[in-house]
Amino acid sequence: MVKIIGLDLISNGQSADGGRTGPTDRFSEVIDNAVLFEELGFDGFAVGERHHEPFLSSAPPVVLSHIAAVTRRIRLFTGVTLLSVLDPVRVAEDYATLDHLSGGRVELIIGKGNGPEQVELFGIGRTDAWDTIAENYRLLRALWSGEPVTWSPPPGVPSIRTAPLDGARVHPQPLQPRIRIWHGSATAERSVELAAEFGDPVFSANGMNPITRYAELIDHYRDTWSGLGRDPGTALVGAGHTAYVTRNSQQAIEAYRPVYERFAARVADSGQLPGTFTLYRDYADYLERGSALVGSPEQVIDKIGRYHAAFGNSVISISGHRGDLDQAGYVDSLELFQADVAPVLRRTIPDPPWPDPVVPLVRRRAGEEVVA
Repeated sequence: MVKIIGLDLISNGQSADGGRTGPTDRFSEVIDNAVLFEELGFDGFAVGERHHEPFLSSAPPVVLSHIAAVTRRIRLFTGVTLLSVLDPVRVAEDYATLDHLSGGRVELIIGKGNGPEQVELFGIGRTDAWDTIAENYRLLRALWSGEPVTWSPPPGVPSIRTAPLDGARVHPQPLQPRIRIWHGSATAERSVELAAEFGDPVFSANGMNPITRYAELIDHYRDTWSGLGRDPGTALVGAGHTAYVTRNSQQAIEAYRPVYERFAARVADSGQLPGTFTLYRDYADYLERGSALVGSPEQVIDKIGRYHAAFGNSVISISGHRGDLDQAGYVDSLELFQADVAPVLRRTIPDPPWPDPVVPLVRRRAGEEVVA
């Protein structure tokens, strides 16, 4: 049974009059969307981390803590944690705390990030971030081992953390015996090699390029995994999509067109490094070669099947926010996805390992204990 999660990058939203919603309203939408995903029977919900406009998602532990308080079952993901620019000690403390508050539902997806503002805010450039994220990841795992940690900043690797550690421990340790950490990546072999080294899953970013570029990276991940003596059948892969499903495919295509136009404009003005994105010829080319799931349930099932054939993935993410779509249409799409698409996927795609909450979540109100 494939697992399906929603992802909200928490960019500025669009109001009913065509303007932009403010941060307060947009954060309220995020919480409402997470609750909706749980009510509809999805398996998880992720929030992004960005530190530049148009995004508001600079503090995912705070947002996820609120979501933990109003949900009971869904797994809580980051999408992604920009570990390249963060202090691993702070990350270890924040997400271990969240793990306890959520009853053991936390999963991280880590990535280096591409925003040019990272240099201004954190002093870590995009090209330096590969070395930094690898070092920070190793330190994070050590901090969550329960053992005392001694560490010094490695020479030549830029780091937001400059103070050494001598027999340090962080408190609390996570509630889960081992919080699962996914390695999010679009084109970097170094990222999936690190995942294979530690036996971790990977999550294909899957947004800017056709399937072939991402499939090459997944193949390299599996080859590295097997080369380390690991059972290739245990390599876990996730793939990201956006989704808009209607009974009539033409209705979905026309409703989604503004989303594509905004995407194309953002890519053209993104300032990303050459080779990290594809400029599609037009909307039709994007629908054919890109990862968006737009159309009838049958078309969406077929496209997910093509990605599964290339990736062997058993987890997918879909858009956790309406973006430029009409809210009613967006909710209808999610309901149709769960009614007509998800059951087919759950029959045809293998079930990944999926942890249950470690303990029931206990609410205490007015002296009474209520198990969630």
